[in-house]
Amino acid sequence: MTVLVNMIVTLGMLYVVPAGLRLIDPAGLRRTARLWPLLAAPGALCLWLPRGLTATALAALYAAACLALAVRAPVRLLRGCPPGRLPDPSGIAVATALVSPSIAGTALVAERAGYRLFGFDLDILALTVPHFHFAGFTAALVAGLVCRAVRDRPATGLSRWAAYSVPAGTLLVLLGYFVDDWAELVGAVVLTGGMWAVALLTWREIRPAARDRGTRALLATSAAVLVATMLLALWWAVGEATGIVHPTLTWMAATHGLGNALGFALCSVLAWRRLTTDPRPPADGDRPLTVDHPPLTTHR
Repeated sequence: MTVLVNMIVTLGMLYVVPAGLRLIDPAGLRRTARLWPLLAAPGALCLWLPRGLTATALAALYAAACLALAVRAPVRLLRGCPPGRLPDPSGIAVATALVSPSIAGTALVAERAGYRLFGFDLDILALTVPHFHFAGFTAALVAGLVCRAVRDRPATGLSRWAAYSVPAGTLLVLLGYFVDDWAELVGAVVLTGGMWAVALLTWREIRPAARDRGTRALLATSAAVLVATMLLALWWAVGEATGIVHPTLTWMAATHGLGNALGFALCSVLAWRRLTTDPRPPADGDRPLTVDHPPLTTHR
């Protein structure tokens, strides 16, 4: 399981996060996105070293970069938000994405040091790293992108709910770590509902408006994979809470983890990059997506 998890995490660190930063704000986060592979290299390297001082020091360098990224979240969330008004759901989703790598980085430092942070087993800490790169960063990012893209369509209500529920579900899952398996199950239910909404919106609203077959295939794959991988997550959470037969952590890493990393996260990021950089005008009758917006908005 260790090799598979390390490969998934490396993909998230070196490609998914910087590609996602370009989708959040192509201009404002351009420099950060360009430098991120260099900042993430120590974190990726430490995964393949034995636990100890060297691996911990490299993990700490990556965690520092993640914490610096998290500091930007409240600034972006509150920037221009009128007093007494709630931030836009896409802004909340983006803030969640920016904070999530810092949770992964903190867990990575503890795991590489062999320290049971908050009493968690080292295996749980190791799995927290990919979870908050993909279920945290990528899932929240895509929920925000979908919310922005369908803002003026009939499905805007569902998209706003998804943009709220994915961050909420991610937070509830995290809190469930500290409470009990039933609390974690509540988080899994909320997160699964939000991600299934993202999958439905991707399939019905985003995919048909894509201008080339390759982008449509990537979007279709990401939507279909989400249905299966989140069903596995729900099965595992129910099993942990009730004791019914459910997949092992190793099996979850090989199915849920790998599917989310490649089928959902990678395909989604590739598809949205194609959507945001396609210079061609929409064909007659197409409903253009608003993906060529400046940065993801933080208020309405």
